[in-house]
Amino acid sequence: MDDEQFIAHVGARLAALPSVTAVTLGGSRAAGTHRPDSDWDFSIYYRGDFDPQTLRDLGWPGEVSELGGWGGGVFNGGAWLEIDGRRSDVHYRDLDEVERVIAAAEKGEFEVQPLFFHLAGLPSYFALAELAVRRVLAGELPEVRFPAALRVSVPRRWWEQAAAEFRYARDYHGAAGRLTQCLGLAARATSCAAHAVLATRGEWVTNEKRLIASAGLAEVDEILAEALPEPAVLRDVIDRAYVLCAAALRSAGTDAGIPTPLD
Repeated sequence: MDDEQFIAHVGARLAALPSVTAVTLGGSRAAGTHRPDSDWDFSIYYRGDFDPQTLRDLGWPGEVSELGGWGGGVFNGGAWLEIDGRRSDVHYRDLDEVERVIAAAEKGEFEVQPLFFHLAGLPSYFALAELAVRRVLAGELPEVRFPAALRVSVPRRWWEQAAAEFRYARDYHGAAGRLTQCLGLAARATSCAAHAVLATRGEWVTNEKRLIASAGLAEVDEILAEALPEPAVLRDVIDRAYVLCAAALRSAGTDAGIPTPLD
């Protein structure tokens, strides 16, 4: 099968599963930014009960989680499969939960949920981001935009976390020369700052892979690479990373209130 035949084949098989009302292609394949070796990201939107066994019964090799197997909330499970020789992910999306998140986002409200492989966690408005960049293969789904209220609330909340974690990294782990813990917090703080920058611009985030670069914060890599388990060095590294993040947020146009240097 060529790529379009593959998309149509998978979309039709997933759409036929009980309780599924819509199927999308997402990720880099939908956005046109994929590489030849990129995964294929499909999502199934369902109402009521969805039984993952019906997905297993399609016979595609791989691992299929139960509902809630990937943490619950928006990202409530899915499968890692090989379909026609292509690495393919299938994500479960509960439409009732998605609609709840959309309604909250319109009021500027969101949650941050834990998720494997994500430094800063998963903001619930990820559900809107997916809908904004998806290609619908079957069914109908809501049209979304970046809510004005979310552009106000998101940067402030993410930046408050970023500043607090930069400060703790410098004043506690850095002061004690704890290299791994200091840089771990700095990496998470940078991810939070990147979320704040992109939300200020009204740009969607669908994962953390390009998050830091998209926010113009790739230079943090070079700064953190200079770290040594010495308090003076760690203090300097954290201060410089903070200043870079604060400058990026100011350039994006936020009025969140950003002291420089780190107080």
